[in-house]
Amino acid sequence: MSDEFDAVVERVGERVTPDADERERLATVADQVMDRARAALEEIPVDAEVVQVGSTARGTWIAGDRDIDVFVCFPPSLDRDQLESYGLDVGHSVLPDGHEEFAEHPYVVGEIEGFSVDLVPCYAVDTASDIKSAVDRTPFHTRYLESRLTDDLAAAVRVAKQFLKGIGAYGSDLRTRGFSGYLVELLVLEYGDVRAFIEAASDWTPPVEFDPEDHGDKTFDDPLVVIDPTDPERNVAAALSAANVARVQHYARELLADPREELFVAEEPEPLTDAEAREVIDDRGTTPIAVRFDAPDLVDDQLYPQLEKSKTGLKGELDRRGFDVLRAAAFADETVALLLECEVVERPAVERHEGPPVHVRQHATGFFEAYESDPDAYGPFIDGDRYVVEREREFRTVSGLLESDALFDVALGAHVESALEDGYEVLVGDEVAALVPEFGVDLARYCSPKP
Repeated sequence: MSDEFDAVVERVGERVTPDADERERLATVADQVMDRARAALEEIPVDAEVVQVGSTARGTWIAGDRDIDVFVCFPPSLDRDQLESYGLDVGHSVLPDGHEEFAEHPYVVGEIEGFSVDLVPCYAVDTASDIKSAVDRTPFHTRYLESRLTDDLAAAVRVAKQFLKGIGAYGSDLRTRGFSGYLVELLVLEYGDVRAFIEAASDWTPPVEFDPEDHGDKTFDDPLVVIDPTDPERNVAAALSAANVARVQHYARELLADPREELFVAEEPEPLTDAEAREVIDDRGTTPIAVRFDAPDLVDDQLYPQLEKSKTGLKGELDRRGFDVLRAAAFADETVALLLECEVVERPAVERHEGPPVHVRQHATGFFEAYESDPDAYGPFIDGDRYVVEREREFRTVSGLLESDALFDVALGAHVESALEDGYEVLVGDEVAALVPEFGVDLARYCSPKP
């Protein structure tokens, strides 16, 4: 196993290591971007520093990844409006055909000679603990790692990143909630090589905690805690989901038991066809329900937390009403589909409603009097030591609930709720196959789930 593991790591390493030509082309474009940024700063009445950051600055990018991140570091005395204005001026000067995107503040994204370039303004604070904007930490990360990453460690980082990409656990965006590049770099620094990282991950018992610079006791409620060596108040792994920690453990064990390159290759399933979707629905004998509406105009990092909140809220409401959701998912593209697969789709006309024990006199009397004259209620009667009534159920079907105003009593994301108010449709059973043209791949993943 040892020899085969090393052979797999070596082959993957060769595949993901940029060759000399790619390194030279990237360095040329990065220098060009930085020169343009410095020239643009000459037209702005403040001093600022231009720095390259991220994996391409640290030599840990994977062959074929063509992202260059350049930060313009402005004085902390500059107010936020000026930072944004000057930053966009520099960005549009460097990338005249670029477009604006927004994280904590706007920045410019564009392309030069086939390389994707992010031109981001930040504050040149003295320490990462003094940040005024979340991106202010990034130059500190680059300086910290540049002095510690050897060529061998950088090679190990690339292989570790490719493993995480292959199993779908790479990327700290709020859709993926996986491992960021910086987190991978710190973990490889901690363990020393790919094998040690994989062996340790296969045996993790969360919460797993690391403090590279011995900052001292900090409390973080996360499955993996890596205290930022440049900022003791931050857990680098804060965005990482428990599911992705478990996913890494599962596939680390697989890689150790049966080393193979397939685990380093992300596979996208073939999209489900209409006929296949209907066949799966029939075979499972459950009733899938989809709430479909136009996607809110939000970036993914704003949209997906709201979809998760809305999905969780809907599932909880259906479970409370006895419709027993087997599984739930959220898909997003031009439209959004909140998919809930129900084990029960229709309930009886009445439901049991328990009151307080009879000996709790005041509350028990109030319960009894509330229902004793209700012509639609069965009871009140005594079951055990408490009053019970069987009353008319508010919603007998899932679709009846979801098509009513009760949908808006669920804990939904704010923009999701606004989008639903503009209109939505409820798809029941075979009607869910209507999602196939837009969400065929998502449905294929749902119908053939993997760790």
